[in-house]
Amino acid sequence: MKLRSVLLVIYLLLLLLPIYWMLNMSFKENEEITGLFSLWPHHFTWANYGVIFGDASWYTGYINSLIYVGINTLISVTVALPAAYAFSRYRFLGDRHMFFWLLSNRMAPPAVFLLPFFQFYSTVGLMDTHIGVALAHMLFNVPLAVWILEGFMSGVPREIDETAYIDGYSFPRFFVRVFIPLIRSGIGVTAFFCFMFSWVELLLARTLTSVNAKPIVAIMTRTVSAAGMDWGVLSAAGVLTLIPGAVVIWFVRNYIARGFALGRV
Repeated sequence: MKLRSVLLVIYLLLLLLPIYWMLNMSFKENEEITGLFSLWPHHFTWANYGVIFGDASWYTGYINSLIYVGINTLISVTVALPAAYAFSRYRFLGDRHMFFWLLSNRMAPPAVFLLPFFQFYSTVGLMDTHIGVALAHMLFNVPLAVWILEGFMSGVPREIDETAYIDGYSFPRFFVRVFIPLIRSGIGVTAFFCFMFSWVELLLARTLTSVNAKPIVAIMTRTVSAAGMDWGVLSAAGVLTLIPGAVVIWFVRNYIARGFALGRV
């Protein structure tokens, strides 16, 4: 038991080491980062964070990311709920094949759909818009959301549906008032995965935006200049990028743990 605890502590330290090192670099100047190996800053500075909060092109990247990630998560979960219910409760011709085809879209790399999205968005005027990026990410998040939610819904007895209908519940009222509370763990898990994919995805977000909706993951790639890599600013931006994900995990942590135990995650 003691050996297992020691190995677990070592494993956790190895996981946290890159995060600590990035946090350590964010409080250093570039000269210290490139010229001196140290476990903590010798010349502590907030200048790297000052660059991000003082430059609109930096902090608007976080705002843009939060906007389209929030839109994508909300729409993906909303669309996936009735679709997952249909797959879990009804049997129709080709249902399993359609379910597999839907999931296969999630398995495809984003680069496959890059050119079609670019040409289509250029035609209809969705380039460099928050809703455009959110809709593009739905191609990958909706299949995943349907797959996760279908597993949770299949675990809810069908007798609950029948009892609600006998009690006079309409389907919308039953779905919102009775069924959704029963699968709130699954909804929390689904929202978490949708948020994380959309938050860290780079290829589509960078190609489909230029100025107005440019996300932070794309802005971080511009730290290379003629003078070299701005390691301090890049590290500070990376630390700030971790915060939204950590906040989401904090709020849905109980749902995630329950989801991993009961769902098909």
